[in-house]
Amino acid sequence: MDTKRLILFVIFSFSILMLWDSWQKQHSPQPAVVAQTNDEGVPSAQVSNDTKVPDAPNVSESFKLETGKRIHVETDFFKAEIDSTGGDLRHLELLQHKESGNTDKNFVLMDDSASPMLYVAQTGLKGADLPTHKVQFTSAADTYKLDAGKNELEVKLSTTTPSGIQVDKIYVFHRDSYVIDVNYQIHNGSSVAINPAVYYQIIHDSESNQGSKMMPTFTGGAYYTEADKYKKLNFAEMAKEDLSKSTTDGWIGLVQHYFVSAWIQKQGQSRKFYTSKISNKIYSVGSLSSLGEVAPGADIKVSSQFYAGPETHSILKTVAPGLDLTVDYGWLKVIATPLFWVLSAIHSVVNNWGVAIILLTVLIKMLFYPLSAKSYRSMAQMRELAPRLQAMKEKFGDDKQKMQQAMMELYKTEKINPLGGCLPILVQVPVFISLYWMLQGSVEMRHAPFFGWIKDLSAPDTLFGTLPFINMPIGLLPLLMGASMVVQTKLNPKPTDPVQAQVMQIMPLIFSVFFFFFPAGLVLYWLVNNILSIAQQWRINQVIHRESLAKKKGNASR
Repeated sequence: MDTKRLILFVIFSFSILMLWDSWQKQHSPQPAVVAQTNDEGVPSAQVSNDTKVPDAPNVSESFKLETGKRIHVETDFFKAEIDSTGGDLRHLELLQHKESGNTDKNFVLMDDSASPMLYVAQTGLKGADLPTHKVQFTSAADTYKLDAGKNELEVKLSTTTPSGIQVDKIYVFHRDSYVIDVNYQIHNGSSVAINPAVYYQIIHDSESNQGSKMMPTFTGGAYYTEADKYKKLNFAEMAKEDLSKSTTDGWIGLVQHYFVSAWIQKQGQSRKFYTSKISNKIYSVGSLSSLGEVAPGADIKVSSQFYAGPETHSILKTVAPGLDLTVDYGWLKVIATPLFWVLSAIHSVVNNWGVAIILLTVLIKMLFYPLSAKSYRSMAQMRELAPRLQAMKEKFGDDKQKMQQAMMELYKTEKINPLGGCLPILVQVPVFISLYWMLQGSVEMRHAPFFGWIKDLSAPDTLFGTLPFINMPIGLLPLLMGASMVVQTKLNPKPTDPVQAQVMQIMPLIFSVFFFFFPAGLVLYWLVNNILSIAQQWRINQVIHRESLAKKKGNASR
């Protein structure tokens, strides 16, 4: 096997690894057990381990949320809408983040429009005639706004059951925070003791926020416990079997590209995490907890938190243990995490994520310089041998065995290892993959400008518009990337096999098509890496060429 075949093997292996990693992120199976909700969308499992869980209900063909009066809330981080039916959080805009492709509009994280996105946060109580998420609440006002100089905004909703139980559901929004406190105050005004349970759940469809065909992303359930650590739950697995997980810690929520929402209860409180398929395309993920007995005339307060915002490392680490793991860098997280730390450190100095990517690429190139130099030196030596290899091919014709023997003898005479150009590249592949997923998964890149026409490093470069019908963006960075690959091909030894030579000629075109769909930040990294590689390869080629000429002169003078 000659060096060019090995290079092709490395390229295709790298592509397969990336595709496999993407497939794993989308389809990896997760542990799941028994079903948990009834046809009303209210969890029916009990928290105690000795209580039998009812059979799963028949899944309805359609799903429709009941609606009542809308309560509008505005803070420095949110524009929210709470429905009087159940006190559900039905709409949530993030004021610090803009819509993808439209910076004139705020990013809508949650909404109940079902077109196709359906994303709602619900809570409710179970037991006696306690209010579920289908019961009507009242509020003192229809509009709430966080005033200047205030750090908290309280929205209180109330209802009274026929038996006299008073329930207040209280949202507390905080300035400069994506964490919302969601508290229940229960006064047992009935004549008998009650045993309430509280549930927190997220309703989501299985179709929206799945990324593109070229750049798929994961959207689905997730939970964390100290015992199991971080687990993802894709919708396909939820459809087959529901989750039922008893624990006294952790959180459960829903993750999508760049953003996460999670229900967080107090540590030590018993809870059961569950999932359920409510309709053909609607699923719920949630948590159910028993609150114990409440005597007649007694009061109980139940506290929880709901995080709804970006997957920002520095924020998530302060909210709940394991929440920062939702920033998914794939199976090479151990490499990607320190890479992001270095990138963030550089950004804190240069204050431009594009410049930070360039400088990080330079640092990585410097780190791997010895390996790269060894690889490029081997390829330069093979380049010098190309005319002799071509002559041997013409001499031996179709006699592959003699051709192979002659090649091995030539390599031995010239002290060249044909594997030397590829093995150092293989060592660097894990770093390349890690950097790929780190750049793709970092919300910090979202709407981060570089220079000139690059306004969003997380979006494809569209300087020259988009091709109709196939909806393919055409940008300058991918074109430059393709051109750099052409230059690299010219610097590398030319394959003696005509088929391999043709493959290497069209490889830049093929990769350019892929890079048209890649985020600009990723293309910028690869372009800078290629430019540095070209400079290094050109320099080494010149050195090896001079050494080859000197050797030929030395042999001629003997």
